[in-house]
Amino acid sequence: MLNRNEKQQIIDRIHERFLKSKIVILTDYKGLDVETINALRRKLKAANIEYRVVKNTLLIRAAKDTDADRIRDHFAGPIAIAMGFDDPVAPAKALFDFAKENEKLEIKVGVMGNRVLDLNAIKSLSTLPSREVLLGRLLCVLNAVPTSLVRALSNVPERLLYVLQAIKDQKAAA
Repeated sequence: MLNRNEKQQIIDRIHERFLKSKIVILTDYKGLDVETINALRRKLKAANIEYRVVKNTLLIRAAKDTDADRIRDHFAGPIAIAMGFDDPVAPAKALFDFAKENEKLEIKVGVMGNRVLDLNAIKSLSTLPSREVLLGRLLCVLNAVPTSLVRALSNVPERLLYVLQAIKDQKAAA
């Protein structure tokens, strides 16, 4: 049994993690054995995602004055929290991939910024490309505009030379 100081330390630590996280997703882990949960933790940890099982009463206190407070009503029953700190898409992707293999893992609800995410929103988020892919696509788009402009501008002197050459050829023929 935890004493009051230990509980307060847990609350403070989770509160701090809630403040730093870009996305928080609640899952129901009922029916999963310890080995499966540890496999999920390892998979999530590789993507810089923290996955914790915490008493609901401590979660309610830790969520106060954070975005996670918006989903406080869902802190009931056997739940675990996944917190993503870098890429908000990564936790959704990893959890849905794991849920395909382990049907007992149930994704319940999430919060990203000040927006509550239901199961469909989390599923949609999981289908997005990763942050790196999106940044790469943005870079290609941003790079295409100046490249097209340079090509268009380089054609102007070339066309002027063709016109001048045609005028020269006409005058030489006349």
